[in-house]
Amino acid sequence: MRAVRASLVFVVLVLAVTACAGGGRPVDLANVTSVAQPTPVGAEENPETSTTSTTQAPPCDPRASYRPNGSLPQPGQMPGGTMKAIQDRGKLIAGVDQNTFLFGFRNPTTGALEGFDIDRVHELAAAIFGDPNKVQFKVVTSNDRVKALQDGDVDVVVRTMTANCERWQQINFSVTYYTAGQRLLVDRTSDVTTLDQLGGKKVCAAKGSTSISTIKQHPAKLVPVQVDNWSDCLIMLQQGQVSAVSTDDTILSGMVAQDPNVKMVGPRFTEEPYGIGIPKNNVDMVRFVNAVLAKSIADGAWQDSYNRWLGRTGEPGTPPTPAYLD
Repeated sequence: MRAVRASLVFVVLVLAVTACAGGGRPVDLANVTSVAQPTPVGAEENPETSTTSTTQAPPCDPRASYRPNGSLPQPGQMPGGTMKAIQDRGKLIAGVDQNTFLFGFRNPTTGALEGFDIDRVHELAAAIFGDPNKVQFKVVTSNDRVKALQDGDVDVVVRTMTANCERWQQINFSVTYYTAGQRLLVDRTSDVTTLDQLGGKKVCAAKGSTSISTIKQHPAKLVPVQVDNWSDCLIMLQQGQVSAVSTDDTILSGMVAQDPNVKMVGPRFTEEPYGIGIPKNNVDMVRFVNAVLAKSIADGAWQDSYNRWLGRTGEPGTPPTPAYLD
């Protein structure tokens, strides 16, 4: 496909130059230069400053969250606190992605947001209101997830978000609802299988992600390229502007599904437990969300969602066992 695109660009350039030459005079094609592909807006090569804190967080179990308070209340009958305030407002406000195929993306036919993460949001809305569609989606980048919660712009963030000890200092998380791991995406013709082979080469990941931190810290002295959205990484790889993309295998699986000219290689070299992000003070909501996740696993909704979106990845479709702090 890229060869076809390149050929078309070349033909257009030749026609344009020929037209300008006029008079039937021959054109020296050796003097025709190719046009450089523009980089995505917001792309930064080898950024000097990290988008995440360098302060060492106290040790923790990032998978462990607050235990549910018994059974869930009936939809529309929230007893008080954060959940009652959301019920009275009439909608759940959720920070999500719209560019990560399989997890959070727009259906090109309907324009609706769909994916494994979006299913989790609809489950929360159904548990609060009895209506899974009482949701206001707000698109947030990887770099804006924590801030959106701290500023009160959203009630939850459900966006392939790794729970780690540093982020636990800033926000709360639900129990783990999916476990991913960082891997590599390269051109199908590439022999690269590890980051060790990419010393001095450009490797792309999203701003504010754990993936970009791993790339920056790798001893092979990679050249990190950070972008606003994961789809920008795929574009840069397709255009030959980076040698690889490195992030969670779940995200990379979506890219492979979109472009048969790329491949995911090598084993996982990190563990990324995904949690639903919740404001730090809203522990009552954390317990509620964890009860909804437990129900989703028990009644098979989690498995149905996995089979629909992630079954194609070939990874085991077993929900994580919840761990609790109390």
